[in-house]
Amino acid sequence: MFAAIGRGVTRRPWLVIFSWVVLAIAIIAAAPKLADVTNSDQSAFLPKTTESARATALARTAFPDGQGASAVIVVKRHDGAALTTADLTAIGGLAQQLNAGKPAAVRGVLFDPALTVAPNHRVAVLATQFTGPAERQDVRDAVVALRARTDQALRPTSLAAGMTGQAAIAVDNKQAFADAEKIVTVVTLGLIVVLLLLIFRSPLAALLPLLTVGVVFGISTSLIAAAAKAFDFQVGQELPTMLTVVLFGIGTDYILFVLFRYRERLRAGDAPVDAIVAAVERVGEAIFSAAFAVIAAFGALVLATLGFFATLGPALAIGVAVMLLAALTLVPAIVALLGRRVFWPSKSAERAPAATRFAAIGRFVARRPVTVIVASLVLLGGLAAGALTYHPDYDPIGQLPGSTEATRAYGNLKEGFPAGALNATDVYLRSDAPVDQAALGAFVHKIAAVPGVASAMPPKVSADGRTVDVPLVLNLEPYGGAALDLVSGPLRNAARAAAPAGAQVLIGGQTMAFADVRDTTNRDLALIFPVAGLLFLLILAALLRAVLAPVYLVGLVVGGFAATLGAAAGLFQGALGKPGLAFTIPIILYLFVTAIGTDYNILVTARLREEIREGNPPRRAAALAIEHAGPSVAAAAIILAGTFGALLVSGVPFFAEIGFAVTLGIVLVAFVVSILLVPAVTALLGDAAWWPGRRNRTAGAAEATREAGELVDA
Repeated sequence: MFAAIGRGVTRRPWLVIFSWVVLAIAIIAAAPKLADVTNSDQSAFLPKTTESARATALARTAFPDGQGASAVIVVKRHDGAALTTADLTAIGGLAQQLNAGKPAAVRGVLFDPALTVAPNHRVAVLATQFTGPAERQDVRDAVVALRARTDQALRPTSLAAGMTGQAAIAVDNKQAFADAEKIVTVVTLGLIVVLLLLIFRSPLAALLPLLTVGVVFGISTSLIAAAAKAFDFQVGQELPTMLTVVLFGIGTDYILFVLFRYRERLRAGDAPVDAIVAAVERVGEAIFSAAFAVIAAFGALVLATLGFFATLGPALAIGVAVMLLAALTLVPAIVALLGRRVFWPSKSAERAPAATRFAAIGRFVARRPVTVIVASLVLLGGLAAGALTYHPDYDPIGQLPGSTEATRAYGNLKEGFPAGALNATDVYLRSDAPVDQAALGAFVHKIAAVPGVASAMPPKVSADGRTVDVPLVLNLEPYGGAALDLVSGPLRNAARAAAPAGAQVLIGGQTMAFADVRDTTNRDLALIFPVAGLLFLLILAALLRAVLAPVYLVGLVVGGFAATLGAAAGLFQGALGKPGLAFTIPIILYLFVTAIGTDYNILVTARLREEIREGNPPRRAAALAIEHAGPSVAAAAIILAGTFGALLVSGVPFFAEIGFAVTLGIVLVAFVVSILLVPAVTALLGDAAWWPGRRNRTAGAAEATREAGELVDA
């Protein structure tokens, strides 16, 4: 099949290229923009059955005028001293100014000296309520406008202010991620060009992946946005940056696999057209299987109940599918037109190197497979031990750069108020009859006494008197593990126990929402990981027509995953003292380290099988597989690791964690697992690795003995 694809593409290369260009223009012009279907609020992706989502639905019905995102403007003196009477008067005047000319998306700005001035008088807050969710454009514009007007009003005074809270965090989050996407894109492009120039010493070979991936990126983002509009879903704000890295990383990998095999066939004496047809035939199946494994891994996320995961996976799968088509059609068409000029001015395609490091590595692995296996497993096992200390972090503020206004203002808020003042936790009481005031008083008293609750704010009663909202201020960091445990455990239990007979209790607010995110994520991971592992096994079994090899291939990649998670936990939680890693890190590592590690395993194992079919004994096949597949895997891994490494300079802590973890993971699965462990284990197992299939035994016993002897003598 892949030979037929290669012949068909090279027969009419101009038609193939023209078709891709027309298709790209048509899709991009017709589809909506990806930004139109992007949401930065992770709690917005919760299922409607979770408690916080049900609490939000109840509040929307009972308190229609009180819905919408909130924020707080934190005011303090420049010198850090206590606020004076004159300062409080100025703050009251600021509230009046902001209310007098407030944007339409602002319900109001509240300042009450009895409630919103800290007991130590070091800070005061202006509570701000908006008419809609934080993601709505007019709400984001209102945040920007209020910040500008506040800064202007306080400029002549001794006061300084900053806005934080739900709406402000959303604005700063969106800006930080947009800035990160630009930085990552520029750095990624630069890295790819430099690395490809070093590998091929040819500007055309370096630009080919950029051109191809650029076309694929435009088509993919448009298809994802069109699907989101058609099926009424949103994607997380991380997707654009992640898609950039995935396509430029994986896409460059696939193109490298084609170019390396094309150059190998040119060195063997093939004409350019015959060489690219042979390249597509030989690596087409490996690329297809590798891409299918990645698509299956990404697609498995559709089983997630958390919408963030359920949309991220299929969206990335769309990008990989388009990239696969381009690698098997567009790239061969361009190469067919360029011929040997694709490597100009380098002469590397005309002569094979006399000796390579990978040939030496291959000979060593073939001679000492046990040594390689033990050393590699000790390394992976040592790193994997750190995974036992992994702790997930759900704090959206902690994932923002420290320079953002929302982060600075939150730090100021904690100088005078409990940390939970950032986002109150709402305890909703719903009854079939109007709630008795005496019973309500007793209820508020009991839940305010729960350890971890700082105070209860005045209850809000619905128009029909049947629903009551009791806002609570927690003593704890609102997104920290202790707060999530409190609202989903002791507080909820105490509220249910204290509720009047026949009344329903629901816990709402951002802290409860992230407690639900935590529970939902844990359930999703417990389902997705086994399903993905089974999919990998089936894909590898279908490719290799074997049972044993897929088992240890998947097991070794899982070892690389565990080692990566352990190393990341050791660095960020241990050396850097962070409370935890972003809760999405395990799923990100699963998507990229496990899936892409399987990619590399497929390429190496496909070459192993090819050498076995040529009649080479297992150890000789392992040596040849490392010699020939090792350079392309290494080059692909370096480029992919480099693209993820670009996340380290994004300025966003969330991306820095991903950048380090995935970069290390790719290096481990490529150089330790795929290039060393897989050939070593296969060499040690011999023919048993391919059971129940049989290798082609065209080589006689004497030939096998001679080749084995060459390995020993080398």
